[in-house]
Amino acid sequence: MQFTSSSIGRKILMAITGQAMVLFAVVHLLGNSSIFGWLTGGINAYAEHLHSLPLPIIISVRLILLAIVCIHIWFGIQLTIENRGGRPQQYAVKSTQKATFASENMIWTGSLLALFLAYHLAHFTFQVINPETAALTNLVPLHNEMVPNVMGMVVAGFKNFFVSFIYVGAMVALFLHLSHGIQSFFQTMGWSCDKSQPIIIKLGTLVALALFLGYVTIPLTIFAGILKG
Repeated sequence: MQFTSSSIGRKILMAITGQAMVLFAVVHLLGNSSIFGWLTGGINAYAEHLHSLPLPIIISVRLILLAIVCIHIWFGIQLTIENRGGRPQQYAVKSTQKATFASENMIWTGSLLALFLAYHLAHFTFQVINPETAALTNLVPLHNEMVPNVMGMVVAGFKNFFVSFIYVGAMVALFLHLSHGIQSFFQTMGWSCDKSQPIIIKLGTLVALALFLGYVTIPLTIFAGILKG
């Protein structure tokens, strides 16, 4: 059964939106790492800086991110159905490589990440989970003004074992998803060959591992009592 041009186009769009989310994950981690104090005022100052941006910019960025996520999920489901219907995956550059646990379970790790994203937004963005510790209702002084206590909200959240467990588990899924997704992007776009693919696979795994370690460090240090509000 031959692949149609529309099928290849969907795969390319899924690859591009996937890498856009990888870029967002890197930027998001850099911002979240301000919780360790490298930025004056810590994560409270970082959050206040984001919320001080013009509302149209904030809304536009969120809508763009939502569109990227929806496109990635939609095409991911379509391609999974196609593959299970007997259509083999097709890349711009063919490469002989063995299937891995990560590559064979992309739909499941992606599904877990989608569920986690909904939980994460409810927890720290819309703050409807544990409203008693919500940053918006617990203000602290910063630069001669009162700002939402994001630091207190995050610390209170990750002191709970189950909350930390959910976040660490989600980051395991993120690592597995990215360890295959990053290298798959280069293969899909035709930017790799049999000689370069092993190097790309290793680099993709290192990026996925760096993001995993960076994200899990926050809940683990808080739960262990090393990082305190």
